[in-house]
Amino acid sequence: MTSPQCSPRHPPGTPGPRGPGSPGVVKRVNDIVKSQVDNREYRGLELSNRLKVLLVSDPTTDKSAAAIDVGVGYLSDPNELPGLAHFCEHMLFLGTKKYPEENEYSRYLAEHGGSSNASTSSDHTMYYFDVLPAHLAGALDIFAQFFIAPLFTESATGRELSAVNSEHEKNAASDTWRLDQLNKSSADPNHPYHKFGTGNRETLETIPKSKGIDVRKALLEFHQEWYSANIMTLVVLGKESLDELEQMVVPLFSAVEDRAVPPPRWPEPPFPAGLRRKRAYCLPVKDLRSLSIDFSVPDTTHHYKSGPGHYLSNLLGHEGPGSLLSELKARGWCNSLVGGTRVGGRGFAFFGVQVDLTEDGVDHIDDIIELVFQYIAMLRKEGPQRWVWEEQRDLMAMEFRFKDVQDPRNMVTGHVHMLQDFPMEDVLSAYYIMTEWRPDLIEELLDLLTPENVRVGIVAKCFGDKCTQTEKWYGTKYLQEDIEPNKIKEWQSVKLCPQLHLPPPNEFVPARLELEAGDDVTAHSAAPVILKDTPLMRLWFKKDGEFHLPKAVMTFDLVSPLAYSEPLACSLTSVWVLLLRDSLQQFAYAAELAGLRWSVGNAKYGISIIIEGYDDKQHVLLDKIIDHVVDFKPDPQRFDIMKENHIRNIKNFEAEQPYQHAVYQQAVVLSDVVWTRCQLLDSAESMTLDQLTEFASSMMRRVHIEGLMYGNLTRERALKIADRVEGKLPKDASPLLTQQLLLHREIEIEKGSWYLREAKNSVHKSSCASLYYGCGVRTSRTNVLLELLAQILNEPCFNTLRTKEQLGYIVFSGVRRSSGVQGLRVIVQSDRHPGYVERRVEAFIEDSEEYLANMPEEEFLKHRAALAAQRLEKPKRMSSRASQIWGEISAQVYNFDRPRIEVEQLNTVTKGEMLDFFKKHISGKSKERRKLSVHVISTAEGGAGHEPDGRTNGDAGREDGPSDNDKKEPTKVCDLVDFKSRRRLYPHPAPFTNVPRKGQHCKL
Repeated sequence: MTSPQCSPRHPPGTPGPRGPGSPGVVKRVNDIVKSQVDNREYRGLELSNRLKVLLVSDPTTDKSAAAIDVGVGYLSDPNELPGLAHFCEHMLFLGTKKYPEENEYSRYLAEHGGSSNASTSSDHTMYYFDVLPAHLAGALDIFAQFFIAPLFTESATGRELSAVNSEHEKNAASDTWRLDQLNKSSADPNHPYHKFGTGNRETLETIPKSKGIDVRKALLEFHQEWYSANIMTLVVLGKESLDELEQMVVPLFSAVEDRAVPPPRWPEPPFPAGLRRKRAYCLPVKDLRSLSIDFSVPDTTHHYKSGPGHYLSNLLGHEGPGSLLSELKARGWCNSLVGGTRVGGRGFAFFGVQVDLTEDGVDHIDDIIELVFQYIAMLRKEGPQRWVWEEQRDLMAMEFRFKDVQDPRNMVTGHVHMLQDFPMEDVLSAYYIMTEWRPDLIEELLDLLTPENVRVGIVAKCFGDKCTQTEKWYGTKYLQEDIEPNKIKEWQSVKLCPQLHLPPPNEFVPARLELEAGDDVTAHSAAPVILKDTPLMRLWFKKDGEFHLPKAVMTFDLVSPLAYSEPLACSLTSVWVLLLRDSLQQFAYAAELAGLRWSVGNAKYGISIIIEGYDDKQHVLLDKIIDHVVDFKPDPQRFDIMKENHIRNIKNFEAEQPYQHAVYQQAVVLSDVVWTRCQLLDSAESMTLDQLTEFASSMMRRVHIEGLMYGNLTRERALKIADRVEGKLPKDASPLLTQQLLLHREIEIEKGSWYLREAKNSVHKSSCASLYYGCGVRTSRTNVLLELLAQILNEPCFNTLRTKEQLGYIVFSGVRRSSGVQGLRVIVQSDRHPGYVERRVEAFIEDSEEYLANMPEEEFLKHRAALAAQRLEKPKRMSSRASQIWGEISAQVYNFDRPRIEVEQLNTVTKGEMLDFFKKHISGKSKERRKLSVHVISTAEGGAGHEPDGRTNGDAGREDGPSDNDKKEPTKVCDLVDFKSRRRLYPHPAPFTNVPRKGQHCKL
């Protein structure tokens, strides 16, 4: 392969043009290395206050975005106030001296098609937003004030503490958070890594109050100390030229004070010698089984040009022949494996191998660890291999050369922290372009992966009896002990394992990276064409005329009514897919490394296959996948493992968040055919290998294939690939009938009705209320009316229920669509009872009618324009465009130009029409309203299992007196079969384009 190809905007070393009117700039960098297919322009700045800025000019963008990174996180929390950095992140949004209203920022963004968020990490805190391009300057003005003069008002401090506590409660039963904190809590107590970073009511109110600590004062002091321009970085992407962006940004952010704070760094590891050679057992909430093998290593971020961590991560995490994973799977001990470095904070890092264990693997923990050390021993014996490094280098350079354009928000958030770590000229390319072969650095890192430095973590329910210790913040049960000295000696003297070796050269590296010559009418139209239409297969085709990359997306649905015909069939399909992925992994991993992403999944309609990436060798991977599907021969050992995994997945849903249970219960009630988790579990437990073999064979003989090929392809290539796919079907395969390919439908809730579905959750303290207001079958007009209503109500809903009333951390409002039917949905996960939460949501709905009626025409038009701009936003990746096209095909509606058509409708919607829509479908006064409530009620200790005022669950009466709607009682949905048998089904939306129905037609 050729050397890395990239193109700086200006020749290296040239200063580039100076923007007029920017006296606050002390340095400009215009030689930023970028991909040669990247048409954006870049400029780096260092302001007089030492704040580093990356400007990105993209005249074609339909969104602008900005992100700021502050080089401080929870490792810098005061010891007496765990969670203060995170609390500061929450508080910063809620008013500044220049813009004192708490929701000024969120309202401005909502009115102008934008969104925002923030996150706190160990050593940095990031804030970001996106907005319609014409309103970037206004959003930046509000944004800059967070870092200049935040208010931290007393009232907001008290209320937002509830949000921080609710966020912690949300995480309290999450194994990811629990295990992460257990690792920190077992670190050296004198090292900041030991801290509890999220914070909760205890650490930010109860304990400080008992010690006389003023938390608001501490917030102001924390901001004053750490929010200094010299440890901040900013990325701004806009439609404007670089000079215009510079003139916009510099005056605003030069006002951020440089307090000359040294950026915190922690060169000492959090696990000194006395805390290594440890083994910890942990009891999870879900039925998880995992093994982690970790080593403390230095932070090697500054060695990005040679990538020693990447070299070892790639080999230890490899999944092809000779790999650690391949051998572990052959022995039946492992499902998956991840290996690599992760930075804990500036100055220290970890190298680890995480293994997802099978049931048998739990009995072979020490054998697995021995295999890991045998693989490391093999790497030491072989020594650093230049050809391996060069293959990695060339694949990464190829990925950079043909990098997909990132959408504005992902672009700014993905690079703002990199400005802290890398020179400005390398900020786009640092993770892709390696130029220095440094075997010495690889050996130095390898020398640290020894039994003397190891820490082992074992997570499994079966070790519950061992776990006699309790972690302070999450209550996780665990036991930490020393690893026996004789075991350490065994691992120090391992012999080589003949099955473990370096991977072979990658056969999937594309040999051809040119664009297909010639024109095709589909390259210039929104719609694909049907290229092949037989009783067994239909192929849609569209040549790319938008992205101009040597890539393609291939999607194939293998549709069969057998796949969801009964719970057993559903479980068989799921296990079949797990086995397919499992058996393909070793072969297909090389394809993934060479830029070919693939997936095999299952849904109600059958099996879905997607391949995206470089088009040159996609057909090789597709052939292999189709062969595995058609000629399916399950391995008995792997069948037992995958069956058990499937059963665990069903059971583990119980520990998911309450709002996920609410979404599930809503689907159970509204879908015409849906198998419950209980039914799926019963069927899965009785499943046999013979049943699966017979089922797979039957399904491949009664299947219809629908496919889409889109990208750098010709019709001839696409047709040839499709013919090969159809030719692989069994010779005795017979077409499906047209009615066997009809889509599922949605239950119609009758006008004026209100139903309630209740469910219990014993894992989380939080409960959840989900309210759905049905709006009927989708049409272009009702689509945009509902979207516009959701757009207008989104910010006030969040501001009322989350910011002001502090009902919970998770507050969501938006459109729900399923099977061609749609409605407005409001979800609140709360420590309050769902009955109370529902009353507060209904109070908001009632107040919304007046809010909408009194909305100034100018504000309404802002929202309408914002939604129109969002709908016309162009996909940034080929896969996103393919997904858009495929969505129309799989829904059998075929409105391929939907954004343009629906925006034409949207631009004629009046405020009065939208208000009438609200009054008909959403208002509690409407006699036509169709409402489904779902209450997920916590039965966990300390959960919201009882109404605070003794009301019954179904009582939706308001605190300040009942409205007409409140006087009604909901009808509880207890018997799903009875409920569905007495209701009509909604029709599907009429196809926009007249496409013949698929399948075999009866001629009588």
